[in-house]
Amino acid sequence: MQLAVHEAQDLHELAMSCVNSITNMACFMSQAQDPELKSILEKHFPQHIQDYNMKVEYLSKPEGATSTLPVPNIQPNLQSFTQAPINPVPVTPRTTVQQFNDREIATAYLLTLKRSGKDYAWAAMEMSNPEIRSFLEDAFRMCSHHAYDVWQWMVKKGFYPLEAASPTTLNTLGGFYQVVQEPAAVH
Repeated sequence: MQLAVHEAQDLHELAMSCVNSITNMACFMSQAQDPELKSILEKHFPQHIQDYNMKVEYLSKPEGATSTLPVPNIQPNLQSFTQAPINPVPVTPRTTVQQFNDREIATAYLLTLKRSGKDYAWAAMEMSNPEIRSFLEDAFRMCSHHAYDVWQWMVKKGFYPLEAASPTTLNTLGGFYQVVQEPAAVH
């Protein structure tokens, strides 16, 4: 596949990021103690490998990637989207580490997904090839949905605070903006 120079450079950077993510996930899967967290990592892992392999194909094969990246559905499993089921558990960084604990694994993975999602969204906006643009949009959605899985696990464990906005905040922000009359449809 013929790529513009900026497309090749972006795919190179994104592939390097995948190398890091996959390597970290392999380590995390071997160290995770919580069965649910380990299951999340094991479920996500093959999709990250496929994402990486597709980048390699775009960079190295004349025909580009031969598959499409599956985007998982969001699976909400919290009772509330504004109230955590338990109180947040305080955290302090450890300065001597032999093995990651589950909170550290989930935090590292969540932050990797967030950064990757931003990188995919930004790179997609720069792609001149519509096939690669669509692939990166799918990769962004994959990261977003995977991040949602990890975030929910963290909320359930008290590792990520979740709190409803106060009525005062909502009234202040909601009152700040005024509705604009939408134009009539043109036929």
